[in-house]
This record gives sequence, structure tokens and C-alpha cells, in this order.
Amino acid sequence: MRGVRGATTVEANCREDIFRRTTELVQAMAAENCIASEDIGAVIFSSTPDLDAAFPAAAAREMGWAEVPLFGTQEIASADGVARCIRVLILWNTDKGQGEIRHIYLHGAAVLRKDIAGN
Repeated sequence: MRGVRGATTVEANCREDIFRRTTELVQAMAAENCIASEDIGAVIFSSTPDLDAAFPAAAAREMGWAEVPLFGTQEIASADGVARCIRVLILWNTDKGQGEIRHIYLHGAAVLRKDIAGN
């Protein structure tokens, strides 16, 4: 099993933005790593305290991930944190090595991992 990390930000605390950016992120993570939903052990979603208009995990359900175990949580409030940020951790059953995993950081979340953002 490998962990595939990703994060993104939204412009506003509204359901549409949360769903659009979460879908964009999860689709990019799956596409870049050739992840099939049946190979996913679980997905953990977190969001910063300033996002409460929707559950990011609900966007994955709308994408068709009905059989995938999804879990949502809230990040701690931190002065150094990125505002309106959604993070995703896909626990993926794969034979790929750690160095083959492509982590995805989009929009304002690119600052979280400048070393790999855009990869």
C-alpha cells in the first residue's frame, strides 16, 4: 500500500467551489498515478476550519466512488496554515515504489510542497 498526497485551495467557502476543486484534485491524483477506484483502500479528506459549506468527500461520492471508504476531518487552525485548503490522502494498493508516486498540489496549496508542486 502507498499513500498518494494532494492538496488544493478554493476561492470561496461555497459548495460549488469545494466540489469543483476537490473533484479536480482527486481526478488529477488518480490520472497521474493510474489509480482505479477498486484498488483504493481508503481516502482521507481534510479541510481547514474556514471551509464548512460542504464535505470534500461528498465530491468523491459524486464522482462515482460509491464503494471506496471515505473519511473527512478538519485541520487545526494554525497561523502558518494555508487558507481555504483541502488535503487528500489516498491509501492505494499498488506494487509501485515510493519514488514512483506522483503527489499533486494545485492552486494556492502549491506552497505546501514547493519541491514537488506541478509534478
